[in-house]
Amino acid sequence: MKDIKPKLIRLFKEGYCTPQISRIAKTIDEPSATIHYNIKKLEEDGAIKTYKAAFDYKKIGEGFCAFVLIALSSTEYSDPERIAGVLAKHKEVESVNIVAGDWELIVKIRTKDQDEYFSFLKSVISREKGIEKSRSIISLKEIKTVFIKT
Repeated sequence: MKDIKPKLIRLFKEGYCTPQISRIAKTIDEPSATIHYNIKKLEEDGAIKTYKAAFDYKKIGEGFCAFVLIALSSTEYSDPERIAGVLAKHKEVESVNIVAGDWELIVKIRTKDQDEYFSFLKSVISREKGIEKSRSIISLKEIKTVFIKT
């Protein structure tokens, strides 16, 4: 059989998953039609944005996780969305949050290992104009992600 796991992982990360209506109906003891109607309503209202798979990141080659705190330069301080948007386009970036306090952004990054992470820091974070300073926080163990206890 042809190995298409990397393609599937990429698609699942982008939201190519669907709810299992019959399984949900059985779990909450409601008719499938009722489940389907309510899911569609949640989607139309924008409450559900996408459906994604929850991964064991070590098993898909993304077991190294770090958070980068970013302080912006005074010229970028008034538009943090610009740099947040630039960073969000990289496949290694899982999330970007604009925050208040001593830092303007928190970026969650996943890579295979610390070497890939270091390469990402050198090629992306350190080269982005408007980033005044950054600080890395390395995750030692993830306890909960995507509402799933690990």
